[in-house]
Amino acid sequence: MAGHSKWANIQHRKGRQDAKRGKLWTKIIREITVAARAGGADPDANPRLRMAWDKATAANMPKDNIQRAIQRGAGGADGASYEEVRYEGYGAGGAAVIIDCMTDNRTRTVAEVRHALGKHGGNLGQEGSVAFMFKHCGQFLFAPGTPEERVMEVALEAGAEDVQTDDEGVIEVVSAPADYAALKAAFEAAGLVPEVQGVIMKALNETELTGEDAEKTQKMLDALESLDDVQEVYTTAVFDEAQ
Repeated sequence: MAGHSKWANIQHRKGRQDAKRGKLWTKIIREITVAARAGGADPDANPRLRMAWDKATAANMPKDNIQRAIQRGAGGADGASYEEVRYEGYGAGGAAVIIDCMTDNRTRTVAEVRHALGKHGGNLGQEGSVAFMFKHCGQFLFAPGTPEERVMEVALEAGAEDVQTDDEGVIEVVSAPADYAALKAAFEAAGLVPEVQGVIMKALNETELTGEDAEKTQKMLDALESLDDVQEVYTTAVFDEAQ
């Protein structure tokens, strides 16, 4: 889409996430605990736990912290019992947003999410109101300058659904969620390091925002991501300039 830089948006979002690293550890520990409780303590036999482990490693979390979270989940230790819940809504300028949470108190969580949306010009929608605008998939984003032909070769051999390169040279590889782990292993074996990777809700179309709408939406996203119960926030919004 003309008018915004995908690469700038990627770097901007990563920078904001890095700035919240302390809170990120808390969210990852919760994710590890829930994954271990649901699927067992062996990351090789529990793909969801493997993904959470990889997130923890990428966030420089000490191994002892990871192991304690796994033991707490797999052992069914006393403490809060979290459930997963998804909220959908809109921000200023009509950008769609999906908010994935883990909570031990739905009443508290929905109130906090609704407040964060409403304070910055957004609103909470009904279940299914925006989910159709996103695709559940594995995604790998490679920086401009990464060998395109090599990425494509490895990706297609490992079962990728699609490989696209934009005008800036950002390479995007998309896979079915079940094939994410195989793609990740194939890229690691080939020495190809993505800038961003994960199983996500990928926006099928983008909502380009400028001016006041962009400012309000960025503040809304920051407010949502700062909530303890919020694990991931996905949006169709892209910004003409870093907000």
